[in-house]
Amino acid sequence: MISPVISARDLSKRFVLHNQGGTAIDVLAGVSFDVQAGEAVVLLGPSGAGKSTLLRLLYGNYRPSGGSIAIRHRGSMIDIAGCQPRQLIEVRRTTLGWVSQFLRAIPRVPTLRLVEEPMLLRGADPKDATRRAQAILARLNIPERLWQLAPATFSGGEQQRVNIARSLVDPAPVLLVDEPTASLDAGNRDVVVDLINDARAKGTTIIGIFHDESVRDRIATRLLPLSQLATDVRQQAS
Repeated sequence: MISPVISARDLSKRFVLHNQGGTAIDVLAGVSFDVQAGEAVVLLGPSGAGKSTLLRLLYGNYRPSGGSIAIRHRGSMIDIAGCQPRQLIEVRRTTLGWVSQFLRAIPRVPTLRLVEEPMLLRGADPKDATRRAQAILARLNIPERLWQLAPATFSGGEQQRVNIARSLVDPAPVLLVDEPTASLDAGNRDVVVDLINDARAKGTTIIGIFHDESVRDRIATRLLPLSQLATDVRQQAS
């Protein structure tokens, strides 16, 4: 039997609002699933169902309140919730990628260098990294005159495409995708869909959120519905 690349068991997340009298908000409870290599699993559910929270749990930005998350990293299953920070950084560098609609622009770092960086960190030949970065920037319609400029002053759509280029120029084995096509025009949206599908065809596993139904239908191999937990529970003092 082929082992999954991600396995979640009885996952839960509760946020406690200490500045609001200890109000507790249960966002996820009892979530279990496996994802195999090469799948594109799209999270479904209404606002508040925990889709973004689940992605952040999988990436290690949040710690679960209960349950476990394991990811296959260098042939072994690693506990994302319990691993050391240094190990989590290594997992993110080589195994687990994040694609969002937002770019955290670094002042004075040229766009081309930003897109090359993930490949260079993984040991790519610098000339090959430059060639591939140029190719994906051109494919995403970022004008060549902007490649040597820092993207902090780019338009929102240009920054979004630079972020997508950085994430998809050399896709990690597992990509967590959070609404990457939001606010893009139809032409650039189609390019991003093609890039994601190209990555999956080469073996990358996709777990993501796509509110655009047509985009979702073109990417998903499986849907994972999340039920809404509309329960705000007042934390009782013992």
